[in-house]
Amino acid sequence: MIVWINGAFGAGKTTTARELIELIPNSTLFDPEVIGAALAHLLPPKHLAEVGDFQGLPIWRRLVIDTAAAMLAELGGTLVIPMTLLRQEYRDEIFGGLAARRIQVRHVLLAPGETILRERMAGREVPPDLPDGELRVQRWSHDHIEPYRAALGTWLTADAHLVDTGALTAHQAALRIAEAVGSGEAAPCDIVQTPEPTAETLASGVLLFDEQDRVLLVDPTYKAGWEFPGGVVEPGEAPARAGMREVAEETGIHLADVPRLLVVDWEAPVPPAFGGLRLLFDGGRLGAAEAARLLLPGPELRDWRFVTEEEAADMLPPVRYERLRWALRARERGAALYLEAGVPVG
Repeated sequence: MIVWINGAFGAGKTTTARELIELIPNSTLFDPEVIGAALAHLLPPKHLAEVGDFQGLPIWRRLVIDTAAAMLAELGGTLVIPMTLLRQEYRDEIFGGLAARRIQVRHVLLAPGETILRERMAGREVPPDLPDGELRVQRWSHDHIEPYRAALGTWLTADAHLVDTGALTAHQAALRIAEAVGSGEAAPCDIVQTPEPTAETLASGVLLFDEQDRVLLVDPTYKAGWEFPGGVVEPGEAPARAGMREVAEETGIHLADVPRLLVVDWEAPVPPAFGGLRLLFDGGRLGAAEAARLLLPGPELRDWRFVTEEEAADMLPPVRYERLRWALRARERGAALYLEAGVPVG
């Protein structure tokens, strides 16, 4: 399993993590900062400057998942990871990727008072060889107080096991964490386990519309970006039935009739993704009462929204938007379309 120690800059994550590995048998410290440092040497400076924070790099989030999984495969036991995660979509992507590998994550939040945080930031030692180090570190840490406060007031405290470290030493905080993990008080995160594909996949999505003909998009917890309700077709399962099953699991909406096929789209493999066939079906219109019963958010979905075609263009990746665009044209014409990478063929 993984014990992920979260908290704002100055909360004492790394020092607590070092104490914790002395208390949990067969445990190892993994600091994802080393991946950020490596990417600084591997990626073009212009690309890094455009992102600002390395957590905004998809490659960093993927490497954190892959490295953590590889370390556990090599060493076994428990991995202790001290790393600030203040954006829920990053937390969901990383924890979801670990869950897909059947790795449990116990999420712990170190939460001293804001006054204490500011005092620790002011007393932070900065390496003397870092150019403008003190100014940069101070600015970065203070800039992250507001995002930390926002996360604390929304999803963070509901998601993580909280440890108030305001009056605790690092050793005392580590003792609290070890006890909470051992007793189960710090329980594994409730996040969907979606195994990563090892070959091309067949997936079914279902378009659901409101009374204004806006289409439903959902924001999955286990991957980044907006999507249509749906998922991978299981072996021996009819694609349309798979779409109906996924809609029921994700939204609580049970479709009475088998939805009509709108598009078949072949998605080219782009490593590390394998691609495959993507089907979109017409799930029909939801009345106001049905839409009000949508069971979101939940373990699988973070959010949902009915959007116009124009709004979807800003929310979906280009190929996925093209798939939606042609599905809407097929719905208007009453005839299914065959696409390759979002482009009609034949």
